[in-house]
Parts: sequence; structure tokens; C-alpha cells
Amino acid sequence: QKTSFHRPQTLDFKNGYAFFRLPREGVGGETLFANQLSQDELDDLCTKGATLTYGQVKRSAPSSFTPAFVAYDKKVLKFDAYFQEEVPISAEEHYRIRQVGLYYYLEDDSMCIIEPKVKNSGLLQGKLMRRHRVPKNERGDYYHWKDLNLGIDLPIYGRTYRLVNCDSFTKVFLESQGIVVNPPEEMVLDPYTEQRRMPVQKHIVPAGPDPFRQFLTYDTKVLRFYAIWDDTNCAFGDHHPCIIHYFLADDTVEVREVHKRNDGRDPFPVLMRRQRLPKTFVDKNKNFPSCVLEITDHEVQEWFSPKDFAIGKTVTLLGRTFFIYDCDKFTQDFYRDKYGITDFQPVDVNKKPLEKAPQVIPPYNGFGIPEDSLQNCLSLFPKPPRKDIIKMLENNLKVLRYQMALESPVPEDKNRRFILSYFLSDDTISIYEPPVKNSGILGGKYLKRTKVTKPGSTPENPIYYEPSDFTIGSTIEVFGHRFVITDADEYVLNYLERHAESFPAATVQSIRDHFLPRKVVVDTASSGVPKKDLDDLIVEVQEELKHQEPFNTRQFHEAFHHFDKEGSGFLDKTRFLNICDRFNVPTNTILLKKVRWKGCCACG
Repeated sequence: QKTSFHRPQTLDFKNGYAFFRLPREGVGGETLFANQLSQDELDDLCTKGATLTYGQVKRSAPSSFTPAFVAYDKKVLKFDAYFQEEVPISAEEHYRIRQVGLYYYLEDDSMCIIEPKVKNSGLLQGKLMRRHRVPKNERGDYYHWKDLNLGIDLPIYGRTYRLVNCDSFTKVFLESQGIVVNPPEEMVLDPYTEQRRMPVQKHIVPAGPDPFRQFLTYDTKVLRFYAIWDDTNCAFGDHHPCIIHYFLADDTVEVREVHKRNDGRDPFPVLMRRQRLPKTFVDKNKNFPSCVLEITDHEVQEWFSPKDFAIGKTVTLLGRTFFIYDCDKFTQDFYRDKYGITDFQPVDVNKKPLEKAPQVIPPYNGFGIPEDSLQNCLSLFPKPPRKDIIKMLENNLKVLRYQMALESPVPEDKNRRFILSYFLSDDTISIYEPPVKNSGILGGKYLKRTKVTKPGSTPENPIYYEPSDFTIGSTIEVFGHRFVITDADEYVLNYLERHAESFPAATVQSIRDHFLPRKVVVDTASSGVPKKDLDDLIVEVQEELKHQEPFNTRQFHEAFHHFDKEGSGFLDKTRFLNICDRFNVPTNTILLKKVRWKGCCACG
């Protein structure tokens, strides 16, 4: 009538160390009598005489106790077994034998059943029963290791397992517990599996023609030919590389087109689907609409066969002409063994490269620069000419400025002045005309920034103006207009002197000679004469001129500019005295002696 079977706790921890202690109660909560003596101990007390002892009597150490789950940890009984399973839906087998392994765990009397997995068996194999205590009967009893032995039938959950063998540990354990182990039995094999393992009997091929002989002999064997489909007779036709497959199993032919990357054709590799191709038709009425009907065998006199294909041969398949120029190694071996052909030299079908016609550049039409116009001849979508980035970065914002006069027979153009800017970053030139009031000519941008070619250069080999071409007094021609350089910026002289090795000596010397008189004035102004004395001298000259007759200052300035041909701002003594006599300026005063000859005659 006992229903509780739980075990008492005997493992514990104390001060971080694991130890075991004697159980305080038995299995299921039964009372344990710690001081109860056994019959042997009572017999020893009866026969043992009293002895004189001093002090407390030493007690003997209690016997060691080991729990079952510690003593039988990782100890498993293993039995080889099988069970029979019915197969009601198969005509080839009525039952099958399934071999399993039964494992009994001694530590907690649990069991599990595992069937080895067989690849492609189609059965749910592996662990057939999970590990747990297996009920033995309806009364609540469980299977114990004492119930297991060889040669017995073990019913578990409606299946009967036959134990036929065990391992050596299981046999030794059972015999140590006093169980007589039955002799092992031979494992029963599955009859259907053994039948499948038997070699298949080969059928004798009859001597007569067999419709399936060709299929069984040549299955998965394909002849491969490399061909060219010449479609140049049609509009926009071309040579199409193709592969012809001849299937030996059923004498069908398939044609596949070889596509290349960016060939401009639709990506459909199959040109002709796999089918039997007729070679010769039976004579029939031409008015019969056979193009819309399927071709039958009695309508075809001869079909295409392997003997119709060969290297260097031209075949016509469904109205398309193919030239065979090569084949693969299997095809060569097939023709060598069957037809005795040994010559398989491939035919060269590569197109010879066409000679490239020389490109003729048309003459320059005058619009834009020649480099920019040339791009329209080299590409459909012209790109801007490549620029020298290093030169642009090194000469960024570096501009050489020159003053020019226009050479023109028109009298109104003689007094016109222009500013030429030369950009060192890209060797371009722009011309600007400063506006003059009441001149009748609108100033502003005269030439936008562009490269200017020298006179006499050809469009095929243009020669552009460079800083070495700009000297004082030189004449340049810009798109049919001639200009004379009359002045330059001081930055031009500084730049040429810093890079004197890159320019001709004549160009540098021309700029130096032009700036020499100005340098004399600067040196004179800074020679030590006090500025106050110069200012007083100017005031005295102005007061002296006021006492003369009405004086025309504008005409006086124009006379100085007229005799100053070079535009240096200086005149010699003789010319200076002649101008003074023309305008009745006294030249015998004391003030005239104070004025330095070759003095400045700048306006104001």
C-alpha cells in the first residue's frame, strides 16, 4: 500500500565544502532507528565481558553511506533488441524488423529506446522513447533491472521488444547480482532490406531489334558541334556562333546560340528546341498546308543522323544553314570508334580585322579654339579639352597686363587705348577698353577670354601668343585687328625678372628699358631732397605762371604728350625749352634754374 518513494537528501554544503551525511529518514519518509542494534551486535554484547575503562568510552566511526544515484552514476545497462512492425499498404512487404538499442540507467531506474538512423529509409528513427521510468503493469509497478534478461519479450507501450544480446558491462553486472544471464540470440534481419541488397539479375538482351536498346546504351551521351549560322543575306544579318547538340538516345537535335556580353541580341539561348529534324521528305502535293501540321514518320523519307554532321560540312536545319567548324573530345572519340574518322582539324572562322581607315580632320572653321572644335571630330559626344591642372594651380590669379593702341586708318581710333590681360593659368587673353566720356565710343569688354593664334599658324598646328611675344612697341594681331603695346604693368617686370630663365633676354630687357625713366624719378624723389622743398618749388612755379597772360593748361599738356613719343613722361632740355617758347613761358627766371632738367612733365 506504499505510494511515496522519494529519497531523503544526503548531500549538503558547509563552509563552501560539499559533504554527505546520513539520512534522517528512509525512502518514502519511513522512520529510521539510529540506535537500533543488529543481531550480530547484540550477540557480541552478550559474549563480551565488562572491562575497566577510564574516561569517556571511544565510539567507533559510523559506516560510510553512499547514495544509489552516486554509486550508480553514469552506469547504464545496454541491450540489443528488435520489434516487428506491420506494413499493411505495401505489396512487397507485410512486416518489417526494426533493430533498436534499450538503455537502462541504474542511478534512477529509468529507460530509453533508440533506433539507429538509416539514410533514406523514410522512417522516423532516432529516439523512439524518451528517458523515464517505464510502467510495468496496471498496478503502478515499474520495470527494474531484475526484470531484464536475454531471450525474453519485453512489452512496452503496446510494442513487444525481443532482447537478443547485451554488452560486457551489462553481463558482468547482472551476474554479480546473482542473475543467470541467458545465452545471446542472433539478431533477426529485415527481409525486405536483405532482398534489396541482393544483386539484380541481368536480363538477356534478345537478338532481335530492341526499341529501348538505343536509349539504354546512349542515355546522357550527346554529340556537340560548334557551328556558325550565316545570316548575312537578311537585313541587318550577321554571323551567329551556335552549338549543335545531337542526342544519341533518341536521335534528336537541339541548336543553342552563343551569346556574348553586350552583343545587342535578346538573351534567348535556344534557337531550335530539341526535336527530330527531317532531312528528306516524301513527295507529296505541294498545295497541302503541311506548315501548320506536325510532321509524321510516313511523311519523312530520311531523318538527320550522326553521319550527316562533320567538321567542315554545311548542314541546313529547318531552313537555316550552319557551317560546322569544330567539335568536342567525346564527339571525336565517337566518330573515331564508329566511323573510323581520324581527321578532326578545326576550321578557322575568325574574322580578319578590317583595316582602319585613316581619319581625316576637316579644316578649322574659325569658331572657338581649334582644340575644342577638334573634339567634335573625335567623338559623337564631344568632351572639353584636357587642362594642365598643375599649371592652373601654380599660376592661379596671376595676370600680366599691357596697354595697347589700335592701328587703324580711322582718325577716331588713334586715341583709343586698350588693356590686354594675359592669364598665365591657361594662356588665354582678354582685351578691355576703358570707357572715355564724350568720346562717342562705348567702352567695355572688347574680347572675351580666349586663346589667340599668331598670324601664319595653321589650324593643324596652331601657335598661340606667349608672354615672350609682348614687348614694348611690338605689334600683335588679334582676329584681324592690329595693336601696338605701349605700356605694361609693374607686375609684368617683376614676374619676368623672377622667371628670367623662361623668357628671351630681349623681352626682359625691353620691359626694363621702359621702366628705367620711372625708376630714375623714384630714385630722384628718394635721393635726400626734402619733400617740403619740392612742394615749395611747385608753389613758386605756379605763382609765377599766374602773372603771365591767360595760360591754356590743356594745350600745354597735349604738347608734352605729343613730344613724348615713348610715353615715358620725360623730355630733354632742348624740347622742354622749345615748348616753353611756344606757349610764351619765361625761361630766364631764377625758378627755372632750380628745376632739374629731364624733370617730370606729368599732368598736374
